[in-house]
Amino acid sequence: MDEPDWRRFITAYHQEHAGITEQLFSLADTSPYAWLAEPLRAVEGTVLDLACGSAPTRQELPDADWVGVDLSAAELAEAARQGRGPLLRAAADALPAASASVGAVCAAMCLPVVTPLPQTLGEIRRVLRPGGVLAALVPSQSGLSPSGMLGWVRVMAALRAVRQPWPNPQARDGLPALLRTAGFRVRRDERHVFTLAIDSAGAAALLADALYLPGLTTHRAQAAKRSLARWATPGRRLELPLRRVVAELPIEQQSQETT
Repeated sequence: MDEPDWRRFITAYHQEHAGITEQLFSLADTSPYAWLAEPLRAVEGTVLDLACGSAPTRQELPDADWVGVDLSAAELAEAARQGRGPLLRAAADALPAASASVGAVCAAMCLPVVTPLPQTLGEIRRVLRPGGVLAALVPSQSGLSPSGMLGWVRVMAALRAVRQPWPNPQARDGLPALLRTAGFRVRRDERHVFTLAIDSAGAAALLADALYLPGLTTHRAQAAKRSLARWATPGRRLELPLRRVVAELPIEQQSQETT
């Protein structure tokens, strides 16, 4: 799928499924958003939440000078409905912030899917002040137990999908190397395996809807939901490995860019 087609898909997807990632993560044993927010709680200055969606990190950073940015009007409306703000509508590659003006950028589950990624990373670099922090949460493809692997094979088989055809697969387990190439200094690179409670038909349907599969037809989605509903027995758990990468913009890097 080329970039224009992906952008059309992602726009329509979020219009129809606003807040779905937050809903899926509500099934987790502990909050991935709390884990992501932990290194940002001591940050001084503005925290810019990139592609914030329904803004779940806002409640994890209640005392921060926080601002959420997203291109989806539906996602921003959902965030506003929950009383989360302030919010701005803008693309990730054209951030409405002055150069060197924010203390941190929070990127929850967005770097593998935002386009164009090089320009987005350039914008993050531009708006961060010297020594500013980027905290990113991304899916990981490592860390699954054998039973966890079998669980995902079952899910993807029901959806008749081999993989998730996201535009930036390098921004998952390869994110630390990608950020170093982009001029960041990686401070922390950690992985944690969460577990999702897929123990009801509703949870199974939510999982099927939340996986960003552009080729998934309505007929196939309904069939997958019926199949997964039969699998989603009480006590069913699905492993979800995520990676948290915390990086900073070196002071000398920012100085070179602004001279």
